[in-house]
Amino acid sequence: MTRLAGRAGIVTGGGKGLGRAFALGLAAAGAHVVVNNRDRTGEGAAQRVVDEILAAGGSAVAETGDVADPDAAQSMLDTALNTFGRLDFLVTSAAVADPAMFHKSTPERFDAVIAANLGGSAHIAMLCSKHMREAGFGRIVFVSSTAGLHGEPTASAYSASKGALIALGRAIAVEGERRNVLTNIVLPYATTQMTAAGMPSDLQGSLPPEAVGPLVTALVDPESTVNGQVLVSAGGGLRVASAVEWGTVALPSGPVTPGELTDLIARSREAGPREFPEAQAAFQNFAAELPRNSVGKVPRDRF
Repeated sequence: MTRLAGRAGIVTGGGKGLGRAFALGLAAAGAHVVVNNRDRTGEGAAQRVVDEILAAGGSAVAETGDVADPDAAQSMLDTALNTFGRLDFLVTSAAVADPAMFHKSTPERFDAVIAANLGGSAHIAMLCSKHMREAGFGRIVFVSSTAGLHGEPTASAYSASKGALIALGRAIAVEGERRNVLTNIVLPYATTQMTAAGMPSDLQGSLPPEAVGPLVTALVDPESTVNGQVLVSAGGGLRVASAVEWGTVALPSGPVTPGELTDLIARSREAGPREFPEAQAAFQNFAAELPRNSVGKVPRDRF
């Protein structure tokens, strides 16, 4: 494939699992790839992936900064520009989990996960967004998780970081669209070092990281116009996810009983889900449906 011939980009966490699959797929499509993976133990995971790419006739370079360190973002960007002379795409795949029941965790453990998963994506995306906007082109893919949509017991910090990444991706998708800087969020299911222990044995072989790779390659393609989408993918399948709100119902005047609240929630859901491109659109829609008095103001005793 040569769909990405001449293009260059960064894959964080590219030394293992999903990140490795993304890096290999992008390189196979003709892209120059900066493969980032921290190297605390000297195992050289990023360089091993670079060696695979070079052996297959591709183009890549290793970068070993820790994404939790804000200075690593500049190092990655500099590596791309100094080595390949351009930057067209960013895929943020680096992540840590550190599972624990929320009440048994510590601020230090919680913050470390947030720093790697949210900060590690935000810092590099911030620099890349600036460069891409000036160039008039860019594609960003945040690798999140369905834990960020639904929450996951024993993974509160991971869920929080991945949920924040979904919101961040949707926000910068709106900001970048007019400059042809498109951002999407991928929520993969795959058998990796992080997930293998909790993956049902009958599914492990059918959910390889490589099955998600083609989606990421398509999202960074110059011809892609997809923007602001949250996409779940695994084992050759894809489905769209979204944040939704249901119908607006009026609260009764005065105190609300638990029974009344349960009924109000059910009535709201009866109206069906609604999607909005960003928060202001959701607010305007909500405000337009509020019950109003004769002069058009929201009654103070009701809302």
